[in-house]
Amino acid sequence: MRFCELREKEVINCKDCRRLGYVTDIEFDPCSGKILAIIVPNQSKSFWCFGVAEEYYIDFCNVVRIGPDIVLVDVCPEIGRAEV
Repeated sequence: MRFCELREKEVINCKDCRRLGYVTDIEFDPCSGKILAIIVPNQSKSFWCFGVAEEYYIDFCNVVRIGPDIVLVDVCPEIGRAEV
């Protein structure tokens, strides 16, 4: 699968069935070439008007399945967010 195909898939949390958004970036280990995490922007509108961008950093080990349309992840509903 190419990264451009991964970016077209919506990320959904299995624990609470919440839509997290779409993959915008990935983090990988340049030595091994393995994907370490996927990065999904937070869709919260409360911070958008203040210009603060937040994103979900989801370890790749928490990806349950990559289907034809969605990426299922299994993360705690209070997953960590990193400010951009």
